[in-house]
Amino acid sequence: MFRRFSLIVALCFAVSFANAQETPKIVNEIVINGTMRIEPETVLTYLMIRQGDEATPDRLDKGLKSLFSTGLFADVKLSEKNGVLTVDLVENPIVNKITFEGNKKIKSDQLKGELTLRPRTVFTRAKARADTQRIVELYRRMGRYSAVVEPKIIERPQNRLDVVFEITEGEPTYIRKIDFIGNNSFDSDLLEETMLSKEARWYRWFTSTDTYDPDRFAYDQELLRRFYFNHGYIDFEVVSSSAELSPNRKDFYLTLLLEEGKKYTVGKVEIVSSLKGFNPETVRSVPTFKAGKTFNQSKVDDSVLALTNAVGAQGFPFVDVEYRLDKHDDSTVDVVFDVKEGQHLFIDRIDIRGNTRTQDRVIRREFRFSEGDAYSPAKIRRTRQRIENLNYFEKVDVNIEPSEDAPDKATLRADVTEKSTGALKLGIGWSSYDGPLAEVSVQERNFLGTGRVVGASASVAEQKTLFDISFVEPWFLDRELSWGVDVFYLTRNYKDTSSYNSEMAGFSNSFGWKYTEELSHSVKYTLRNDKIFDISDGASRYVREQEGTTLTSMVSQSLFWDYLDNRYNPTDGWYLSLSNDLAGFGGDNRYLRSDYSFGTYTPLSDKWVLGLSTSGGYIFGFGQDVRLNNRYFLGGGNLRGFETGGVTARAKQGDDSLGGNWQLTAGAQLMFPLGLPSEFGMKGKIFTDWGVTGKPSGFNESEMWYSSKLRGSIGIGFVWSSPLGPINIDYAIPVRKERFDKTEYFRLNFGTGF
Repeated sequence: MFRRFSLIVALCFAVSFANAQETPKIVNEIVINGTMRIEPETVLTYLMIRQGDEATPDRLDKGLKSLFSTGLFADVKLSEKNGVLTVDLVENPIVNKITFEGNKKIKSDQLKGELTLRPRTVFTRAKARADTQRIVELYRRMGRYSAVVEPKIIERPQNRLDVVFEITEGEPTYIRKIDFIGNNSFDSDLLEETMLSKEARWYRWFTSTDTYDPDRFAYDQELLRRFYFNHGYIDFEVVSSSAELSPNRKDFYLTLLLEEGKKYTVGKVEIVSSLKGFNPETVRSVPTFKAGKTFNQSKVDDSVLALTNAVGAQGFPFVDVEYRLDKHDDSTVDVVFDVKEGQHLFIDRIDIRGNTRTQDRVIRREFRFSEGDAYSPAKIRRTRQRIENLNYFEKVDVNIEPSEDAPDKATLRADVTEKSTGALKLGIGWSSYDGPLAEVSVQERNFLGTGRVVGASASVAEQKTLFDISFVEPWFLDRELSWGVDVFYLTRNYKDTSSYNSEMAGFSNSFGWKYTEELSHSVKYTLRNDKIFDISDGASRYVREQEGTTLTSMVSQSLFWDYLDNRYNPTDGWYLSLSNDLAGFGGDNRYLRSDYSFGTYTPLSDKWVLGLSTSGGYIFGFGQDVRLNNRYFLGGGNLRGFETGGVTARAKQGDDSLGGNWQLTAGAQLMFPLGLPSEFGMKGKIFTDWGVTGKPSGFNESEMWYSSKLRGSIGIGFVWSSPLGPINIDYAIPVRKERFDKTEYFRLNFGTGF
């Protein structure tokens, strides 16, 4: 009986003790210790426990983690006793300043921009480790894999500290060897030319392409894929790639294992469509390649864009063009374009981000559509291209983000990264025409972020002096209409060719617009004061009669068709220019001048480009002779092998070049590689120039030499895009000339900016 009673008492005591243990503890007071900069109210906000709350283990754990997650504290402790919650804190220090020691190849400002630590921000060891690794990564991207970075901490009063990154930059890690395995169709030198990464050579001192960069090496593999696909090898793949660092950490050895596959030619080119109301036969001629030719992936991609544009122009806004390749055993591949209805999607909103300097409207006006328009991949690509062509930004990304609320709507986001648009150029050079020259120019292509172009230049040479101030508004009255003003002053020494000096001063006001992406039109008004003076004693009377000052008031127009792949270094396409100058709206001169120029470029093979060109012009005066300074002078740049003005009518007295009232030129030039590495930037050329010029006003056979016979020359030369600037050297031999023509076998032009 006693045992049973004792057992009951024990059970009751255990139950009472358990209930006592489960009784929640109420926080009656919160005590915060250790804060120096941080207000107690801020601590309470992150603690998430208030007076009167229960101090459960779960709440205490969440409060502890919340305080740690702020990054404000190096240590946090929570303790509860008798209803008092004590919060003991150790604040993280504040960064006073950040300095770098030992960095020579990367400027301190550039390094600071890459760090997460900033002055007057909280210091954590995790941030310091991440920043150290980031600096090491920057040096590795420069090819310095032996760089060592060590962060040092200098404590200051009031829980502040200085962060010092001690940097040992080390020597560059060069690419010693690039090995290709499996390349049977192309030699290793050609494949290396395709890549951005290069083997170390003495002449690559001015580039960094011979240092190893993992991102560059990854992109090289994509370049190799494009190269093979553009030459018909559509089964090509990079099976494996490796980059091995030498034990002394000075050299990298790159190896690429390739599988080329077969070379394919184009079999059939077909266009099929499931688009209702669309006839594929209407775009049959749009693809830019033909059957029987070697397959070229770039031309297929171009054809997709061309088909998208062509079908869209027929009134089908939602178009999606895809292609498939049907390979056959006989090494032919059929290319089938499938034109089908694309997703019905409308642009609901356009967002532009990253333009810290350029105004929104400057970017927005380059878009090929507006908010509410139908989505078009072709227009998206063209929009990105137009924004890139502004040359205001280092990077341009244009992406579509579907709306979460409406499946048929999307937001178009344009993310840009600004770059410098101002340029100060100082230059020196030498020209066969102008002699030694010096030039200084300043230009801002995006003045105050408005897209306007403001520039000024001055050039002083042995034979000429030029001062020019210009302004261009590319979107006049918010339309795609450019407006420009140009003020100029030019003096030129013609003593050697025509026994006089000239001076020209004036201004022009011009407007320009585009009918299509390829066809542009411009009109211009010019008011110009011309002066012919300082005539030599032995000059002919035809030159002496021109002495004095005249005023020209002139309206000009120019049409320009541009189908070149690159205006500055063309390899394919053609151009045509037609222009007229009409003088006589006031002033002393009254004439009509008409000019044309045409050129076409054809790639014969890799880096071999044939260029054919022709130009001509005619000027005649209204009730007066055409003055000397308005005539055509053949020779020099437009007829190599002859001096500037060396092929024109010439006065028997004084041997002065008198020009002509018309001229025609034609030429052919073959550009070819010299077998040197691409870094040299050197190309060879073989050329032939031909031309003929007309008689001048007031021609007198007894006092002038003139011949209407065709003149011509053949020659060789090379162009070098050198580190000191472009150098152009021509050696031409006249093969058809007259006895009174002035020849010039050697012609050199070069200049440099610094």
